[in-house]
Amino acid sequence: MITILAPEKRGRADFGWLKTSYLFSFANYYDPTNLEWGAIRVFNDDFVAPASGFPPHPHAEMEIVTIVLEGAITHEDSMRHREKVIAGEVQSMTAGDGLEHSEYNAENTQLHLYQIWIRPGKSGLKPTYGQKKFKHTDWEGKLLAVASGQGKKGATGINSDSTIYRCRLSASRAIVHKTEKGRHVLLYVTEGSLTVNGKKLGKECQARITDEEKLEIAANADSSFILIDAP
Repeated sequence: MITILAPEKRGRADFGWLKTSYLFSFANYYDPTNLEWGAIRVFNDDFVAPASGFPPHPHAEMEIVTIVLEGAITHEDSMRHREKVIAGEVQSMTAGDGLEHSEYNAENTQLHLYQIWIRPGKSGLKPTYGQKKFKHTDWEGKLLAVASGQGKKGATGINSDSTIYRCRLSASRAIVHKTEKGRHVLLYVTEGSLTVNGKKLGKECQARITDEEKLEIAANADSSFILIDAP
């Protein structure tokens, strides 16, 4: 089953320094029918203005993945990490039994990122930090695992039976993703237009997919997207 959600189905907020879209209930956006998709609890599409960001705040019992699409983010946490994550890089954190972190755009250009939260496979884990650098050509024409708890080569690790992929397809190109019944797949279009098992998605559309063993993903135009395969 594939359900297509248009961009208008997202929650939205504009704080001046932060313009964001919420794919699931988050902060001031609450919809009791849209709390999560399988183990996927949060997917926020954030645009952060220069010289602004998120002050220190706590997290627990969540796998947190940040994908930077444009600009750079400066990260500090209670594990004593102070890191810069630039466009193309992916950061992962196991919040486990509790941590605190801040995220700041210290650059003079806009920051665009996706932040994704996935429920862990078990509770009470020790907090951990991971970061991986990828070239933009790495996800050209294929699904590239950028964060995974399934042992995918080259991906930053998470403690969940899940994998997050990036992909860019040129117009008229197609790929196949094999999954399993009972899995929860989320596909989100960054740019372009796709057809997934005969259903069309445009920019910022999402597909929520379950009980499909194979996904045939075709680009109607030059396109890029995120695909999450989770329990």
